Amino acid sequence: MVPDDLIGLRKLYLGFISARVVLTANALGIFDNLKKTASAGELSKRLKIDQRATEILLDALAGIGLVTKGTGGKYRNKPVSNRYLLRGSRLYQGDIIRHASIMWQNFSALDEVVRTGRPARRGLDHESFIMGMHNLTVLRTESLLKAVGLKSVKTMLDVGGGPGTNAIAFAKKGIKATIFDLPDTIKIARKVARREGVKGIDYVAGDFHVDDIGSGYDLILVSQILHAFSSDENLSLLTKCRAALNPNGRLVVQEFPITDARTAPAHSALFAVNMLVGTEQGRCYSPREMKKWLTKAGCRKIVIKNLPETVVLIGER
Repeated sequence: MVPDDLIGLRKLYLGFISARVVLTANALGIFDNLKKTASAGELSKRLKIDQRATEILLDALAGIGLVTKGTGGKYRNKPVSNRYLLRGSRLYQGDIIRHASIMWQNFSALDEVVRTGRPARRGLDHESFIMGMHNLTVLRTESLLKAVGLKSVKTMLDVGGGPGTNAIAFAKKGIKATIFDLPDTIKIARKVARREGVKGIDYVAGDFHVDDIGSGYDLILVSQILHAFSSDENLSLLTKCRAALNPNGRLVVQEFPITDARTAPAHSALFAVNMLVGTEQGRCYSPREMKKWLTKAGCRKIVIKNLPETVVLIGER
């Protein structure tokens, strides 16, 4: 009999197998081609990939619950795959899975990263990263807006807004939204806004560490940004943001939650490893640490709210 703790350990060190199966299936377009039933032979011809390999991959996808295998060796997506893995679906997650393939390359250098303390640079796909942020953020905007509240908010700035998903959500509520990010990212944000049919958003290209972010905002959102930088860089950014607010304006920070010990929840502790692999100084920061920065930046009446996947801190100028 295999002990339960050993079974748990095996799940940890062999988890990469199912992960790689999903990443590869997504990259090859398997799910887009299984909205309707198809055999391994039909799929391999359509995608120009090896038939034996296709069948083995499809069987594995069936084994982990993403496709079904019916009589006659015919395969089809399960509802979960149609919901999240078909291009064009409202809750599509394929972009963030594409980004996970890039993470795979960089995480493969983790031994060397830990030896040297220097991040890995084996792979980069800027568009999949930014659109992956859209895949994730679209699931969180409703709870964010509810937590923040929109009373007295007429203008807002989304600092490092990426695909602009949060800014779009504010704009749909009649708020004048501005997205500040790097030039290549702004191009993607414009595409997302056009696709969503949202007009009237302002776009400012620049580096928020060194460039002017403007002023006159009732609310400034710094969402999923601080984990990429050092404590000093974050304090400097929040100080700049606080100065750009109107009197009584609010500075909102959203991040992954982590305890003061930085060990829980597990996904946040593991995400900190992602920052080790991908950045010079980044990691996950606890609400206590972020609250201290907001206080030093000159904010008052700081409130901490726990959302389903994130933690939000709100401070007033």
